[in-house]
Amino acid sequence: MQDLNAKHERKWAAAGERTWRAEAWSLSTLAGPLVLTALSQMAINTTDIVMIGWLGAEYLAAAVLAGHFYGLCLYFSMGVMAAVAPMVAQALGARQRRLVRRALRQGFWAALSLALPLSFVVWQGGRILVLFGQDPALAARAELYLQALVLGFFPTLCYIVLSHFLSAHSRPRAVLLVTLLAIPLNALGNYALIFGNFGLPRLELAGAGYGSAIVESFMFLSLLGFVLLDRRFRRYHVLGRIWRPDWPRYREIFRIGLPIGLTHVSEIGLFLAAALLLGRIGTDELAGHGIALQCAAISYMIPLGLAQAGTVRVGLAAGRGDPDGVVRAALSALSLGCSFMLLPALVFWFAAPLLVSWFLDLGQPENLAAAQFAVSFLAAAAIFQIADGGQAIAAGALRGLKDTRGPMVLALIGYWLVGLGSAWWLAFGLGLGGIGVWYGLAAGLTFAFVALMIRLLLRLRGREPDGRWVFRPSLGAV
Repeated sequence: MQDLNAKHERKWAAAGERTWRAEAWSLSTLAGPLVLTALSQMAINTTDIVMIGWLGAEYLAAAVLAGHFYGLCLYFSMGVMAAVAPMVAQALGARQRRLVRRALRQGFWAALSLALPLSFVVWQGGRILVLFGQDPALAARAELYLQALVLGFFPTLCYIVLSHFLSAHSRPRAVLLVTLLAIPLNALGNYALIFGNFGLPRLELAGAGYGSAIVESFMFLSLLGFVLLDRRFRRYHVLGRIWRPDWPRYREIFRIGLPIGLTHVSEIGLFLAAALLLGRIGTDELAGHGIALQCAAISYMIPLGLAQAGTVRVGLAAGRGDPDGVVRAALSALSLGCSFMLLPALVFWFAAPLLVSWFLDLGQPENLAAAQFAVSFLAAAAIFQIADGGQAIAAGALRGLKDTRGPMVLALIGYWLVGLGSAWWLAFGLGLGGIGVWYGLAAGLTFAFVALMIRLLLRLRGREPDGRWVFRPSLGAV
């Protein structure tokens, strides 16, 4: 009898191992294109920063300010649109295909509802930056960039809706292909419009904004064409009766998505606040901040893609009522993401001068101060790489369970109370200047990582943070 029990235990252990391997494989095959897509999107943004940097440190500082301000509005809206992914994934898991179509259509409605007021806010960005104590000349340059960039705001949101729809179907390769095509198109547009090549006028910062708006419109229309023509997705008739409201689905997008959007705002707002603090310290510090932040943002694309994949995998498992599958999806994503973030941490620590040389001409004496600040900021960024990636993936897993309000509160506390409070105290209270701001960022992201991990583990064990037991996977899955 004991031999028989041991045989069954070995069999079950082997089956569990294969299940974990299968989950890791499914997660990786979904996350791979999503990560590459995120990196490709970041390549577009990095191309803008690099080519604007060729104009000089003052132009780069204006672009950093404008980019943070625009990102505050855009990433809030993208967070709301992120509700489409768990809604579609859970509907697919439950085989409720009519709800899939409705979630997509109402995603377009939500995109328009957000684009109209926020585009006006972006248009007034230069005046708003002056109210926050920024140099009027720097803010005026930033406004030129923003007023061109805002033309792509609504197409960007519609593109995000379609990308979440496709990733929930485990079909992210079309998104990747479109984004890869956009990289050379964006570089060509920048070369033409920023510097006045091919007979076009030299528009400098405004040219970078127009180029980005054109590229974002191209990406949306290309992805829409794919969804309309692909045999698997034509049956959804995504534009059919698009004028018809579905108020329950529309409200659900905002119920799930608003906390995600506010979480994004709290994180992006932290970096905007850091940029405003550095803008009060000096232009060289602000330019160095922009370079270091761009490098950190590139490394962040890996856990971001894994977080999106984790949302889908957790949502599919939750939709089909598979708690063990939820655990496997969440922990697999966390393991892969946190392990990877060791690599950029080492690169930032040991190869910072090389990275900075890609953004600024170190042969120009006027760029040396900004470059030195960028190197020191990258060393600080190395400290929080694992925490930054881990908190993104933990939040993504919680979104797959449609748990967004609690993570929003934890993010607000971590980013603003801990992060911004520490940044202000270290920079001005202790007189550390720009590096103190970056140590504050590290403190805020580390707090968010620990808090979100605790919440996620409580959910995976079946306990709500208030003590209620609502979701208990088998002990063998943990």
